[in-house]
Amino acid sequence: MIDHLSSYTTDFPAAKAFYDAGLGSLGYAIQAEMIASWDPEFPDRRMCAWGPSGRAVFWLIEVKEAVGPRHVAFSAPDRAAVDAFYEALIEAGGRDHGAPGIRATYHPDYYGAFVLDPDDNNVEACCHAPE
Repeated sequence: MIDHLSSYTTDFPAAKAFYDAGLGSLGYAIQAEMIASWDPEFPDRRMCAWGPSGRAVFWLIEVKEAVGPRHVAFSAPDRAAVDAFYEALIEAGGRDHGAPGIRATYHPDYYGAFVLDPDDNNVEACCHAPE
C-alpha cells in the first residue's frame, strides 16, 4: 500500500549511520542519495533512501529544525531479524524504547522491538508470524 515515506533529521550523519545499521540488518541498502540543490532555502540539504534493490522506500531528509517525533515500523521476515535490527540500532547509538518481545495487545503473534533514533523518532521492526 505505501510506496515510500520520509523521516527528518537535524543530524544527518548520525541518523544516516543509525538507519544504515538497522535497515542493513533487515537486508535493505541505500538506493538513492542526493543534495536538494533546487531548494533556495536549504540548497545543501542532504537526503538518502533505503529499500530493496531498485526501490527507494524509506527516505531520510535533513532539516534545520526538529520535526516530530514520528513512528515508523519496518517489516521483518522473522523474530531473529527483529532481534538483529534491535541490536544493530542499539549498537549504532539508539536508545531502547521496548526490547524485542511479544506484544499481545496487538495480536498473539506480534513480535516487535522499539528504538529511539537520534531525533527521538520511535523506530520499530516487527514480525507477525507465529514462532
